[in-house]
Amino acid sequence: MATLIRGGTVVTAEHSFRADVLCADGRIQAVGGKIDMPAGTQVVDAGGQLVMPGGIDPHTHMELPFMGTTASEDFYSGTAAAFAGGTTMIIDFVIPDPQEPLMAAYKKWRGWAEKAAGDYSFHVAVTWWDESVHRDMGTLTREHGVNSFKHFMAYKGAIMAEDEVLVNSFSRARELGAICTVHAENGELVFHLQQQLLKAGITGPEGHPLSRPPEVEGEAANRAIRIAEVLGVPLYVVHNSCRQSLEAITRARNEGQRVFGEVLAGHLLIDDSVYRNPDWNTAAAYVMSPPFRAKEHQKHLWRGLQSGNLQTTATDHCCFCAPQKAAGRTDFTKIPNGTGGVEDRMAVLWHHGVGKGRLTPNEFVRVTSTNAAQIFNIYPRKGSVSVGADADLVVWDPAASRTISAKTHHQQIDFNIFEGMTVQGIATHTISQGNVVWADGQLNAVRGAGRYIDRPTFAPYYDAIRRQADARRPRAVPRAAAE
Repeated sequence: MATLIRGGTVVTAEHSFRADVLCADGRIQAVGGKIDMPAGTQVVDAGGQLVMPGGIDPHTHMELPFMGTTASEDFYSGTAAAFAGGTTMIIDFVIPDPQEPLMAAYKKWRGWAEKAAGDYSFHVAVTWWDESVHRDMGTLTREHGVNSFKHFMAYKGAIMAEDEVLVNSFSRARELGAICTVHAENGELVFHLQQQLLKAGITGPEGHPLSRPPEVEGEAANRAIRIAEVLGVPLYVVHNSCRQSLEAITRARNEGQRVFGEVLAGHLLIDDSVYRNPDWNTAAAYVMSPPFRAKEHQKHLWRGLQSGNLQTTATDHCCFCAPQKAAGRTDFTKIPNGTGGVEDRMAVLWHHGVGKGRLTPNEFVRVTSTNAAQIFNIYPRKGSVSVGADADLVVWDPAASRTISAKTHHQQIDFNIFEGMTVQGIATHTISQGNVVWADGQLNAVRGAGRYIDRPTFAPYYDAIRRQADARRPRAVPRAAAE
C-alpha cells in the first residue's frame, strides 16, 4: 500500500520547504506538490507539522549479555519503542567475549536481531587480537556490510582492549576502509580508583562517578585520537560526557584530523547529583559509563553540538531493571552499567535544543539522523527525504507536548532517566519502510519486519584521510643525494 504524507513542511539537514511525500514499495517515490495518488493510498495528514527523516540512534545495546545478566530490552521491544519516539533505525553492537571468534559472535547477534521491528545494523567490537580476528574483520567488511569496529578502553579483566589491540585493529580497519570507534575511559585508572574507594568503605552508587572522573575519559580519548592519527584511520568517539574528551576531539579536528564525536541525550541534560539520591534504587538506576557529570560539563557538550565538533546524538540504550541493578547493592562496581532512552532521545533534544534556541530544526535533523547516516556511509538511503531513499520518516508536531514517565513509555525497563520531564515537540506519526508504525499514540510495530542494513566501507571522507596520510609519509632519500 502506498502512503502519502500530505500538507507538511519537509525539514532536512539543509533545507525546509512545503511538500507532500509519497511512499511506496519501501521507498520515497515523490517529493513535491500535486502528487498523483495511486488507488488505495493511505493518507497521513501532516498539516501544520514537520516531515523529517526518521531518527537514527547509532549507539544501542539490545538484549546485551553484560556483568552477569542480560539487558531487559530485546530487539523487538527496543525497535518498537524507538518508533514511538520517531527513531526508525538503530546501530547496535556485536561484543565478542575474550577469545570468542568475531564471526561466531556476529552470527549470534544476527540471530537475536531477527525479531527487530525496525531497521538495524551492527558495529563489531574487537576485544582481543590474533590472526583470526584479522581475518574475520575482512570477512565482516567484504561479505556482511560491517564498516565500523568498536574498542572498549575500559572494563579491565573483561572486554578492555589494550593499546596493542588498538594498534592492530586500527591498522586493519584502515586497510579495509572501515571506521574505528572507541569507548574512551582509561580502564587501568578506573580499576585503581574503584579499589581505593571500596577500601575506603564507599560501596554505594555515589562511588561510580568518583571512580570514573572526567580526566580518565579525556586521557583515553586523546590516546585513541593520537593512535588513529599515526595510523591514518578515521575515529568515532562514542558517548562523550565531559569537557576533557570534547577538547581532545576539537583539538584534533582543528588540526585537520578526521575525528567524529557522539553525545548522549542524557549527558546533555542530567548531572551527577542523581548518584547522591538517598534512595539506593533510584541512584543505581542512573549507573552507566561514562557516568553523568557535574552540571558544568553540559554547557560544553551543547556548545560542541552547536559548533559541529560533536556530530551525532545517541542513547547508549542498555536497560537493566531494579532487580538486576540490585546485584551491586553492597559493591557499586557490580551494578550493571546502563540506562534507557531510545524512545525519548528525539523529544528531549527537540525541547531542549530547538525549543531553547540551541539548535535550528535543520540542525536537529543533522544531529539526530543525517550525520550518522553520512559517517556510517548509508546516506542518502537513510537520513534524507529524497526520491529513492528508504521511506523512513517522522511527522513531528512542534506544538504538541507530553510528560515522560516509566508508567507510559514503551521501553522494557522499570525506570526512566527523564521521569517527569514535560517536552514540547513529539512524533505524531512514524513511517518505517513506507508503513505507518506509530500514529497518534498507537503502536503498530511488526515483529521481524526490520531489515539488516549493509554499510559499505570507504566512506567518502576516506579519500581525504588517505591523501593526508600519504603527504605525511616520509620518503626515502638515497644517501649519496642526501650528502
